[in-house]
Amino acid sequence: MRIGEIASVVGVTTRAIRHYHHLGLLPEPERRANGYRDYALRHAVTLVRIRRLTELGLGLPEVRDVIADDAGRELAEVLTELDEDLAGQEVALREQRRRVGALLTEARAGRVSADGPVSPQLTGLLGELAASRPDAPASPMAAKDRELLILLDSATSDDDRAQLVSALGEMVQEPGAVDRAHEVYALLDDLAEAKATDPRVDEAARALAALLPPSLAEHMTDAAPTAGDGASPGLLDSVLAEFAPAQAAAVHRAIALFLADQ
Repeated sequence: MRIGEIASVVGVTTRAIRHYHHLGLLPEPERRANGYRDYALRHAVTLVRIRRLTELGLGLPEVRDVIADDAGRELAEVLTELDEDLAGQEVALREQRRRVGALLTEARAGRVSADGPVSPQLTGLLGELAASRPDAPASPMAAKDRELLILLDSATSDDDRAQLVSALGEMVQEPGAVDRAHEVYALLDDLAEAKATDPRVDEAARALAALLPPSLAEHMTDAAPTAGDGASPGLLDSVLAEFAPAQAAAVHRAIALFLADQ
C-alpha cells in the first residue's frame, strides 16, 4: 500500500504517518523501484495501535514506549497511570463544578460582586461590609483593600480562604469595627501625598494594628513584607508597591506592631 492508501484505511493523515516515522513510532517501509514507500499489513496494525492509544489520552512518547514492549507489560502499567490521572481529573472537575454551581446560585440571586466571580465566602463578607455602612464615603484605600481580598481569594487554598474570611467575619461582627475600619481608611487616604517620614504614619499604623483580629496573625506572617536587600518580593510587597510611600510605610509598621503583640 502507498501512504495515501494506508492512511485512508487506518483513518489517519499522511502528515501524521510521516510524523510517526520521524519520532520512531512507525518503522519506515522499504521503497519500491519507483521510489514510493510500500506499506504492509504490519504497518497498518501499528498505526491502529498508535491511533487507539492516543485516543485514550497517551502522549506520543508514552505510545512509543508501549509499542516497544510487544509483551504488553508496559501497556498495562501506562494505562494504569492514565486511569489514575483521569480519576484525579474527575475529582478536580467535580470540585470546579461545585464552585461554579455555588457562584451560579449567588449570581442568580444577584449577590455576585462586580469584581467577581469570587468565592461564595468572600461574596458574603463583602456583602456584609457594604450593608453595614451603606453611607460610607468613597475611599481609594477601601477600594485597594477590596482588591487585595479578591486577590487573596484567588491565590489561597480553600482552607486558608475559609480561615481568612472567618477571621474577617469575626472582626466585622464586633461592635464599631466597621466604623473603625473606615476611620483607618480615612487616615491612610490622607497619606496619599505624604512622605514616609510623615508623623501621621505612626497614627495610621497603630490604628490599623489595633483593628486586626488575632486570628489573622498566621496569614499576616505568611504574607508579611520581606526584609533585606536581595530578598524575593512577597505578595504584600507587590501590593504595597502600588501604594504611596507613606501609606506603604504605615502598613509595614502596622504589621510589625500587630505581629509583635501576638
